[in-house]
Amino acid sequence: MEKISRRGFIQKSALATAGTMLVPQFLKAWEKPFTEGDKILIVLQLSGGNDGLNTIIPFRNDIYFQSRPKIALKSEKILKVSDELGFNNALEKLRSTFDQGYMSIINNVGYPNPDRSHFRSMDIWQSASPKEYLNTGWIGRFLDANCDGMEHNAIEIDDTLSLALKGDEIKSMALRDPVKLYKATHNTIFKTIAENQPVADADPIVSYLYKTAAETVSSASYIYNQTKTYSSTTQYPNSDFASRLKTIGSLINSGVNTRVYYAALSGFDTHVNQTGQQERLLTQYADAVAALVQDLDAHGNFDRTMILTFSEFGRRVGENASGGTDHGTANNVFVIGKKLKKAGFFNNTPNLRSLDEGDLIYQVDFRSVYATLLNKWMNADSSKILNEDFASLSFL
Repeated sequence: MEKISRRGFIQKSALATAGTMLVPQFLKAWEKPFTEGDKILIVLQLSGGNDGLNTIIPFRNDIYFQSRPKIALKSEKILKVSDELGFNNALEKLRSTFDQGYMSIINNVGYPNPDRSHFRSMDIWQSASPKEYLNTGWIGRFLDANCDGMEHNAIEIDDTLSLALKGDEIKSMALRDPVKLYKATHNTIFKTIAENQPVADADPIVSYLYKTAAETVSSASYIYNQTKTYSSTTQYPNSDFASRLKTIGSLINSGVNTRVYYAALSGFDTHVNQTGQQERLLTQYADAVAALVQDLDAHGNFDRTMILTFSEFGRRVGENASGGTDHGTANNVFVIGKKLKKAGFFNNTPNLRSLDEGDLIYQVDFRSVYATLLNKWMNADSSKILNEDFASLSFL
């Protein structure tokens, strides 16, 4: 018979029902209220490789227009926010966030010897390890290193848990809807398991299942009871991604004791007919994030929240023959929060004159972005989590 770890057993059992990885350690963590110094990190993933050059546009650069005769954005589609760079107008809802000094845009972010595979590059960004194949993520290792007594934890708004949140211990969970979670764990079969104890000489795996079930029911009740009293006047857009961010807003504003939230928006692999597809996705992203910022600010929680947005790679500088772009390398990263020390454009525009076989050459290692957030925002030792020292950046 195949040997299954406790983690694997939970993932394959009834405890993984209703699109949720259920984690028992959350119960004790959630019983502890936030202290004034607790800060929150929200990580948003643009899956598929978002085209950074058509997101933040170097509208004074002739090479941009020469390289993209069909898909380069026209002047009326560009929100010019500096002398050199402009937003894709799909990001219009974030213009006020940028103008208020609550947004830092870091250009040319990547890593040495970039990989153009979606799966490997995403693993690299989530594990923070370009050289080694790791089965833990940078957020999971943060939880392992900084969460004695389960004082902190992480929630991904999805059906399954991403590598970024996996550590040696299980301190994260995937959750789509608190109400569905509550209903799934309060049906007759599940409650019967949770309310009964196995016999004294039961198999350890069976005993762990019963213990996990009991604590999961309590955790689901806690989340449900916390969030059901929350009421927001913020109008979120009608999209799946906005629904995910609304769930994050409700969890934060209702006082659920969680330090890290994670959500993804997919569809950015724009090899064909890119313009309309990317514009639609960026609109979903910007409108949802603007609503979340408004919601958190209205409840006094934006001050202690930082939002990081990344994609696994950018696209090539030149367009392809199908009205799209192929897999590239360096890209832009967004950091949104009230406590930024350097807002606006953190660094120079992409250098389109010096390319690596048609691709941008990275200038900022993405692990320096992580190190900055870990050291300066999450009060952690980034070198222990990233397994190497990376210089912090001055946006915080």
